[in-house]
Amino acid sequence: MGLLAEITVRDLGSLYHTMSDASDNEETTQVQAAESDGPMDTMTALKEVLKKALIHDGVARGLHECAKALDKRTAHLCVLAQNCTEPAYVRLVEALCSEHNINLIKVPESKQLGEWVGL
Repeated sequence: MGLLAEITVRDLGSLYHTMSDASDNEETTQVQAAESDGPMDTMTALKEVLKKALIHDGVARGLHECAKALDKRTAHLCVLAQNCTEPAYVRLVEALCSEHNINLIKVPESKQLGEWVGL
């Protein structure tokens, strides 16, 4: 069975605002160091976004949680593993994302996605 994760950050702007107003110099230094490494590839950027969304309790994991978030239109992004073995799950998620105009990103491995979302 594949893994599915959903970013449901209620106020995505506040997430970025909180990061930019960080008073902790160590966190600011880490953010600046990550930015100075040059351009990120898509998977690295996705990993960072999922990590930040996890910190702010903005990730729905699993089919049930994700389907609810997609149907309520509280999701900003959906991430699905390409190696999902259940075609019905894939069709459901793709249909919900398409119907509600929510971006869908597919990652190669469910194990990798699970690590990124804290499973």
